[in-house]
Amino acid sequence: MRILHLVHQYLPDHVGGTELYTVWLTRALQQQGHDVAIFHRRSAEGNGLTQREENGIKIWSAWNGRFQPTNRLLSTFRNQPLLHSFQQVIGEFQPDVVHVEHLMGLPTQMLDFLQAQQIPYVVTLWDFWWICANAQLLTNYDQTVCAGPDRFLNCAKCTLVRANLPQFAPEVPALALPLSWRNGRLRRALRQASKLIAPAEFVKQWYVSHGLPTAKIEVLPPGLDYPEKPAVPPHDNFRVGYVGGLSWQKGVHVLVEAFNQLPETAELWLAGDPEFDPDYVKQLKMAGRATFLGKLDRTAVWEMLSQVDVIVVPSLWYETFVFVISEAFAMGVPVIASDLGVVGERVRHGVDGLKFPPGDVDQLAQRLQQLYDDPNLLAQLRQNIVSPLTVIEHATAVANLYGDVVTLPAQNEKLGKAS
Repeated sequence: MRILHLVHQYLPDHVGGTELYTVWLTRALQQQGHDVAIFHRRSAEGNGLTQREENGIKIWSAWNGRFQPTNRLLSTFRNQPLLHSFQQVIGEFQPDVVHVEHLMGLPTQMLDFLQAQQIPYVVTLWDFWWICANAQLLTNYDQTVCAGPDRFLNCAKCTLVRANLPQFAPEVPALALPLSWRNGRLRRALRQASKLIAPAEFVKQWYVSHGLPTAKIEVLPPGLDYPEKPAVPPHDNFRVGYVGGLSWQKGVHVLVEAFNQLPETAELWLAGDPEFDPDYVKQLKMAGRATFLGKLDRTAVWEMLSQVDVIVVPSLWYETFVFVISEAFAMGVPVIASDLGVVGERVRHGVDGLKFPPGDVDQLAQRLQQLYDDPNLLAQLRQNIVSPLTVIEHATAVANLYGDVVTLPAQNEKLGKAS
């Protein structure tokens, strides 16, 4: 098959979960004999389209101005230069199917164009952006988990606060209208898709509760490339680890406060980019006795995971997969996780990890103390861990889904002619 991946941003300018997944999946699909290409938006002055090749995969980079919040929002409605670049790539590559990894900052007319050309497309629901303009269902005005749009007035308040304006400004009702329009366009794009891929059951059920048909959404947990599980190196101290964003919504402060209740012999290792939110990192350093490892490359992540006793995922917002849980399980490391959405779904309490109510410092401290006091429990949790899917196994499942959506229109056409 000829498969084009459409993603909002890409390496080397942006390195995140969606971007890395796109790298892994496209390479795995190519190894299986498919012709694979990538189209993404860059942040740059002016507009244009360039092509390069990496590991035999064509990568088209299009741009029309630098990324700005307003620019990204308006591009959802219309961005003629980006649409023209996409149409040019479709004409040249002639894909059998398009896989939409993310559409933020790209015009919905791209998917209308695919529909008009009868080119099927699938969408991976990496976050809640298709319904929540904030993408992660966390309000800007009071930092609480949101259920979704409420006549888009709450969405308007989020937008104003994000722009450093008061949430109760008179513009709230007027701003709700374009946000409602945005939502309608994106919902149509999802309904036009041949299939939607959810990385976890929670994500599927959330979108179903917001009007998407159950039959259209396939749950396909992402795979992971990981080294052989090492033997646990001997060490005297109980080691607690965290890998991820050093930001408030990730709940790292909850972990630091809870860890402070453990004996002095325990160690806390925090891995993440200290420059993402320097003020927050400064508060973390003042709050407790953690070792900050900085931003780690893939090799260093595996090395760290092989040396800790437990990984903690204390998220305060809805995640949609959390690769570090897979990475920890790949290394045979149990996980303590906040019981919220996907994070709580992926950890089996008392089987391969422990759970605690999100934001509850004392409950997290109790879970940590349990493992500190009981090495046998830690060993039992390790033994119950199931290794995650590999990238190749996941790519095979995705390729089978592509095959279904590519053959379905042809079958329908045959049935139409026969009748």
